[in-house]
Amino acid sequence: MPKNYRRPRGTPAAGEQGLWSARETALPLAARMRPRTLDEFVGQEHLLAPGKALRDAIEKGSVSSMVFWGPPGSGKTTLGRLIAQYTDRDFVPFSAVTEGIPRVREVVTEAEQRLQMGRQTILFVDEIHRFNKAQQDAFLPHVEAGTITLVGATTENPSFELNNALLSRMRVFVLNPLTQGDLGAVVDRALLDEERGLGALHLKVDDDAREIITREADGDARRALTVLEAAAEHVGDGGRITVTVARDAMQKRFAHHDKSGEVHFNMLSAYHKSLRGSDPQGALYWMARMIEGGEDPMTIFRRSIAMAAEDIGLADPQALQLAVAARDAFHMLGPPEGYLPLAEMVIYLATAPKSNASYRALSAALEAARESPAAQVPMHIRNAPTQLMKDLGYHEGYQYAHSVPEAYIPQEYLPEELRGSVFYEPGPYGFEKEVAKRLAWWADLKAKVSTPPSPQGDKSGSGPKKEQEK
Repeated sequence: MPKNYRRPRGTPAAGEQGLWSARETALPLAARMRPRTLDEFVGQEHLLAPGKALRDAIEKGSVSSMVFWGPPGSGKTTLGRLIAQYTDRDFVPFSAVTEGIPRVREVVTEAEQRLQMGRQTILFVDEIHRFNKAQQDAFLPHVEAGTITLVGATTENPSFELNNALLSRMRVFVLNPLTQGDLGAVVDRALLDEERGLGALHLKVDDDAREIITREADGDARRALTVLEAAAEHVGDGGRITVTVARDAMQKRFAHHDKSGEVHFNMLSAYHKSLRGSDPQGALYWMARMIEGGEDPMTIFRRSIAMAAEDIGLADPQALQLAVAARDAFHMLGPPEGYLPLAEMVIYLATAPKSNASYRALSAALEAARESPAAQVPMHIRNAPTQLMKDLGYHEGYQYAHSVPEAYIPQEYLPEELRGSVFYEPGPYGFEKEVAKRLAWWADLKAKVSTPPSPQGDKSGSGPKKEQEK
């Protein structure tokens, strides 16, 4: 750190006590610049603009238990503190990562004592999704009794991560990533504020450096301020933050991804839908995002193989083969070379003709099987390995398709109650156009036959014995 660098003190406003106590110089810039009023809060206008329900409730002091769901750096903790400040309640921070049920009991005991003195408690549970659903039950009776007002913060979808009993007693507010304009306002305030921010350093920030910081913070105010502070430490008092300094302070920009939560499934969904929608650019981007985020490539291959069968099918039978081959090639090569067959597969699947006819045929056949689970196999296509079965009429009348030049003899293969059912209808693109021609030709042959030919098969001796008995 340069000798002439002076970290400004985060001095609280005059008369502030308790929640906004005096800050020491050791606090990072992001903590010092935490908003102290709703007017200082940047972003989330859909929740906190004048006249919005949440802002009105906070200003009136009438808030109930709630959950803030949003990405890192969107203001969840700050908003919890502001609620406690505006409603004149004690703010008790709690981390579901490092604390457990014994600490919950302590907090509740303290809250009960405060309540006897007429003072309420905000219990702010950060990363509330880290508590399993059984542990979350520990909050339930105290929320119902009004002992605590529970404010949870989570980056994961509450629908999946909170138990229904607790979720039903809490309002869910969704916080969005901050826009680049929001982050610009946060950075500018930190540069001008002489009490809590960097104003005393009189820094100069190039426009393109400010652009990089606000863009590559990815909606995270904490990240933007951390990078700004690192750049300030580098250039010192009166220094100039250039693009080079900003990039050096930014270091590696990690892709937003997780391998088990909602982001994981959202990205897989975006990838699959890009393939289905024939957009190789989108499919390549989401594939790359997952790879950069540490996703197991086998997860991507599994989804791709399923997509090849579901959304391409017989419109391009090579799609499924290529997807399986790309997976095998990755196993052989490993990263980074193995990413090449992965990219080739992504491009091929995205640009292949699409058909879900096989998927629809499977669904229709399964439905028919469920509705007619006892339908009998027609006698003429039953196997007859014993004389008794032959005497009973098994296999009688079966016509061997290879006994005619067209290798097609019209006969029924469906149970009596399903005669005439159509499960598979080929699509109009790719290889399925050829399949459609074949089906139309066979239908024409069937229509031309007023009476079926005399049975041949094993009676005429045509075709191999093994084939006749099938």
